Amino acid sequence: QVQLAESGGGLVQPGGSLRLSCAASGRTITNYAMAWFRQAPGKEREFLATIMPSRATAYADSVKGRFTISRDNAKSTVSLQMNSLKPEDTAVYYCACRWSTTWSTSVQDYDYWGQGTQVTVSS
Repeated sequence: QVQLAESGGGLVQPGGSLRLSCAASGRTITNYAMAWFRQAPGKEREFLATIMPSRATAYADSVKGRFTISRDNAKSTVSLQMNSLKPEDTAVYYCACRWSTTWSTSVQDYDYWGQGTQVTVSS
């Protein structure tokens, strides 16, 4: 079992930045593919970014160039640096992981999820 806990959400003005963190416990995440998703009210959960055990990364087009995913295996953490935030980035943000060396954008492929952290972009 892997437990995930997100932090770092909050209220930010358009154009601002936030850094989300995800702390993993229960098992080392070294061999897990880690990812961030988000879900806005009334919408499907949406893939944002993933980082593989190799540290290769992939991003959704909607956040490419604005968001950066990183991992620190020694600290069992994954982060999402979010810049140039827009009102449409408002959502609950979730950290997830799967035991795999291949990347996936599908919610169904991820085994463990955090509880989420709210990000609100508004003036």
